Amino acid sequence: MSLYLHTIKSGSKTKKKRIGRGGKRGTYSGRGLKGQKARSGGKSGLKRRGMRQLMESSHKLRGFKSIHKKPEIVNLDDLAKVFKDGDKVSAHVLLEKKLVSKISNGVKILSKGEIKVKLEISGCQLSKVAEDKVKKAGGKIIV
Repeated sequence: MSLYLHTIKSGSKTKKKRIGRGGKRGTYSGRGLKGQKARSGGKSGLKRRGMRQLMESSHKLRGFKSIHKKPEIVNLDDLAKVFKDGDKVSAHVLLEKKLVSKISNGVKILSKGEIKVKLEISGCQLSKVAEDKVKKAGGKIIV
């Protein structure tokens, strides 16, 4: 089918939204009062701005969000409740026992609580204090 004016379906072209002509946003339609940005050909982009203006216009959110992935955390008292003497502990076993929700970022065992069970831990990171407590209880750590 060839393309002619009479073959174009109605509504196939959408018109550009016309701003600054009244409507539901008031007479100025979000453009403010006078000035270059209120005119039809005015520059919409930002002019030169220094670091201070950029900082002031950014979000005022508190805190800091790191881009580095954090490992899942398990405490020693959780291990003492679930495992028995001589059990082997790895990231996959912790996932099966539902002590961690995912193992893609690794698993780290921290020293909260006491442990009296001899465990064989492999494939997990340990804090130094947790490592000492596991060794003191008679467990092994396999790197």
